[in-house]
Amino acid sequence: MSVEEIHDHDRGLSHDLPRILEQGMARRRLFGVLGGVSAAAVLAACSSDDDATSGSPSSTTPSDTSSTTSDSGAVDASAGEIPEETAGPFPGDGSNGKNVLTQSGVVRSDIRSSFGGADGVAQGVPLTVRMKVYDLNGSAAAALSGAAVYIWHCDREGNYSMYSEDVADQNYLRGVQETDSDGAVEFTSIFPAAYSGRWPHIHFEVYPSIDDATSASNKLRTSQLALPEDVCAKVYEADGYEQSVTNLSRTSLDSDMVFSDGYSLQLAQVTGSNDEGWVATLNVPV
Repeated sequence: MSVEEIHDHDRGLSHDLPRILEQGMARRRLFGVLGGVSAAAVLAACSSDDDATSGSPSSTTPSDTSSTTSDSGAVDASAGEIPEETAGPFPGDGSNGKNVLTQSGVVRSDIRSSFGGADGVAQGVPLTVRMKVYDLNGSAAAALSGAAVYIWHCDREGNYSMYSEDVADQNYLRGVQETDSDGAVEFTSIFPAAYSGRWPHIHFEVYPSIDDATSASNKLRTSQLALPEDVCAKVYEADGYEQSVTNLSRTSLDSDMVFSDGYSLQLAQVTGSNDEGWVATLNVPV
């Protein structure tokens, strides 16, 4: 199956996705109520979406500070929990047939290479992904240490390991890390492509512990990290991302099937360059 056919498969699920997304948005509304988000906070978050992407890759605008780590390491609890999202058709967590989480070697920081007998290595512009997981309790937020984060995303060609025909025998760009005492995890990866029909993104799941993650049980949250437009445009000038230039021009955060109902808590702060690599940072309150 070609890359285009994989993308068609992704779009082919769209006849089911409206129902899934409707349920997801209903969950968002529920999380907003339970998280104690005021109507004013909701309106403020919605109105900030248009400005959430920074004008330069190294700057941070007021609208995206809620989704990034501040100098003090604090998170704005009033903004609520990070939204629940669909895991999509390629999660590799056992919910769609394939399960990478139970494989020895999945707990790792550098996810560029495959493991467990597979030897493929994902090529592309280097990207470091840093997340801080917080436990929200009323109006307070505390770093959630000892939790686990599983991330996965497509490669430079827009393919997902374990699913796309060209890389079905690979399991790269998937990995699990345990949060440290500050609730932080870090992954070494490559910048994902923009494939047809979706804004550039990274999937992730949060589990209470490594044991829960590697047994694919007791999941706390499934969500997605969005990448800023100006950074994506710069990355896609690099060799190998030619198809992403066209795909990026055909969608937007506001029209994306996942981020169209709000992305202020999911838009990462990204700094760096194509030569030295990029660093994406996101707070994950659950």
